[in-house]
Amino acid sequence: MNLQQLRYIIAVNRFRNFAKAAESCHVSQPTLSAMLQKLEEELDTRIFERTNRSVVPTAAGEKIVRQAENALAEIDRIAEIVAEDKGRIGGVFALAVGPTIAPYILPRFIRHYREMFPSVQLSIQELKADHMVDALLRGQLDAGIAISGNVRDGVLEIPLYTERFYVYLAESCWRKLPVFKPSNLEHENMWVMRDAQCLRDSAFSFCKARTKGNHIYEAGSIDTLVHIVDENGGFTIVPEMHLPLLSDKQRQNVRPIDGDYLSQRRVSLYIRADYIRQRMLNTVIDALKQFMPPGMLGEGIVKYGIKL
Repeated sequence: MNLQQLRYIIAVNRFRNFAKAAESCHVSQPTLSAMLQKLEEELDTRIFERTNRSVVPTAAGEKIVRQAENALAEIDRIAEIVAEDKGRIGGVFALAVGPTIAPYILPRFIRHYREMFPSVQLSIQELKADHMVDALLRGQLDAGIAISGNVRDGVLEIPLYTERFYVYLAESCWRKLPVFKPSNLEHENMWVMRDAQCLRDSAFSFCKARTKGNHIYEAGSIDTLVHIVDENGGFTIVPEMHLPLLSDKQRQNVRPIDGDYLSQRRVSLYIRADYIRQRMLNTVIDALKQFMPPGMLGEGIVKYGIKL
């Protein structure tokens, strides 16, 4: 068994296609197939089931692929660890960000990170929290940023910030109320998304009622929900970091929600419990500090100047 064979089985598992896997590894398909066959003979087990239409790992193959990913991740980081100990920041840093957080931090994060750490090859993808944690445990990611409360064995959670939720109203909808309570928010006037906003399960318990409310719109973005409210009336819920994206006129339609527990979300940084690249992890915090509102990152909540 050698490292190249481990890279081949990871590539085959990723592409589920021998030709594409071989192309990604810069070898011919016969070479890749022969090396995999040799490994299977050495281990005396099938790693992949091959048919004319598909390539899928066997039950044993799933475990072998996971172990190969972990092994290669640790080997690839040896040179990076040595460089970090010498005070040099470089190598590859793989980060995932939850899709309901990414629009608010990624554009500025990428710009500041590249300016501050040009020697680091930054790789970012949007992943839902459960897939993010899976990738962390497999060694495919260095860190992830997602809603708090997704810890599993082997994963550490580092709180980053807390942001409030606000009500965004149509101009014709309850403009007289200066502050809203959850009891004020009628289901039939509310626009929500299926897998977003962290509203239904963690921010507002009443959002769990799927038989109530306007559920025509089942995917997309908070920005789209705002425009739906503008055109169709009613209201939606927006996180605090969305407020700067509103126009001056739209900001007049924003109202706070009474109470803390039901009207905020916490965002955390996730790493593996055995993660040792402390200097690299600090680069994420350093880049976030460049644009996060003062006092928000790890210290509290900042308001955006809206007259509430």
